[in-house]
Amino acid sequence: MTPSASPWWDPSVYADRRPFLRARGRIRGAVRAFFEAAGFEEVETAALQVSPGNEAHIGGFATDLVQPDGVRERFYLHSSPEFACKKLLAAGETRIFAMAHVFRNGERGPLHHPEFTMLEWYRARETYSVLIDDCMALLAVAAEAAGQQRFVWRDVTCDPHAAPERLCVREAFSRYAAIDLEATLGDRDALAREARRIGLRVTPDDSWADLFSKVLSDRIEPRLGHGRATVLDLYPASEAALARRSPSDSRFAERFELYACGVELANAFGELTDAAEQRRRFELEMGERRRIYGEDFPLDEDFLAALAHMPEASGIAMGFDRLVMLATGARRIEDVLWTPVAGSGARAGA
Repeated sequence: MTPSASPWWDPSVYADRRPFLRARGRIRGAVRAFFEAAGFEEVETAALQVSPGNEAHIGGFATDLVQPDGVRERFYLHSSPEFACKKLLAAGETRIFAMAHVFRNGERGPLHHPEFTMLEWYRARETYSVLIDDCMALLAVAAEAAGQQRFVWRDVTCDPHAAPERLCVREAFSRYAAIDLEATLGDRDALAREARRIGLRVTPDDSWADLFSKVLSDRIEPRLGHGRATVLDLYPASEAALARRSPSDSRFAERFELYACGVELANAFGELTDAAEQRRRFELEMGERRRIYGEDFPLDEDFLAALAHMPEASGIAMGFDRLVMLATGARRIEDVLWTPVAGSGARAGA
């Protein structure tokens, strides 16, 4: 796409964006007030970390930290404050939230930006289902702060005050893709046949996880959160690298994602605290990253050590910019960022 000649700071472009930005400020203040009233402590985490994260499809930004003696160490801009927040739980914090600038390479579009704001919060010794109530309260808080009665994106609406639909991933595959997920669980060829049957393109190097993601993104996600929010719950354990397994069925994990207007807003876990299992999962994720992208990222050994001291907890990451988009009716993420990263995406019409 050829970029427009007008950058985001052009006065006429900025005038169109300014109402969204002012609403962003009101929403941010209302979110902070919500957490403070619920007894949460706001924390600030370092952006420079020894690892950007260890999920196969999340890219990182690398840099060198130069010590006073000239020694260079490879560091990364974090893709989430998650590892740092969990270390704080290990240190003794029990209710914390962060509004962190995070960085993900290779991501830019109407819903993605290389630098964005992640709202994360954690509850020690509380189940992950409690986070659903938090999410719904925050949707209502954002709508009220924006002065809106409904969320809108691409002509799809969602009532932020309505009780959410809670849908397990197995049911979603059956309802929207006519696929029996349990029958294909872990069977790459079986899921490939089902994906072809419903008209999806399958390539020889697609793994089971790749095919799962294709079905989810093409057939399921666009249909979630219409009219009211959807909580998509109980992911296959292989697709939840940082979540503990469900006590009722170990093939699945305590993970849910929140959707509104077909847009993913949040990703929640019943947190995994078994360091050996977490290491095994990270190594699998980094093996997959090497296969696909030809690179991997180091493990944060300090984080793995902290898991031995971390209490049982639930945690969630919400895309704050997306929340602002939906609450204000903005059409793309750059509309709600004060100063988008330079490049074609930061220009009017991109």
